[in-house]
Amino acid sequence: MKHPHPTKKLHTKETLDEALFGWHRDAKKIVFTNGCFDILHRGHVEYLHKASQLGDVLVVGLNSDESVRRLGKGPERPIQDEMTRATILTALGFVDAVIIFGEDTPYELIRFVSPHVLVKGADWRGKGVVGEDIVASKGGETILIDVVEGFSTTNIVKKIRQ
Repeated sequence: MKHPHPTKKLHTKETLDEALFGWHRDAKKIVFTNGCFDILHRGHVEYLHKASQLGDVLVVGLNSDESVRRLGKGPERPIQDEMTRATILTALGFVDAVIIFGEDTPYELIRFVSPHVLVKGADWRGKGVVGEDIVASKGGETILIDVVEGFSTTNIVKKIRQ
């Protein structure tokens, strides 16, 4: 069976709205997560795969280049531009949709997606996950997934520089 080009999973708000309508209509359990995913590594892949197993559809909110810069990750970040990062994410079979967002947080995007499950890394424990109030108000849940130790974009960049 031939699969559609992975970038067909890359959505605008309008195309995602159409997809969400169908998924909600079909009673699909929607999972949402977000991040920069600058240099995709094993930790990212395992995290996203685990997130995908928590429902029927995995929607990934991807920080735009500008929002990554505002996060204070350093002047050279992101290393890869948003379209490159989005294309790589859409190539993962267990990712169903990717949408780039430019705000400082994905709060309004989470409200828009209205997921049943909100996922973040366990490193967010005790910090308050953005949007968990929205998900809880609709009877959904926030799940923290353990991160794979030793894998981070920051560590990869440091290793390359050495």
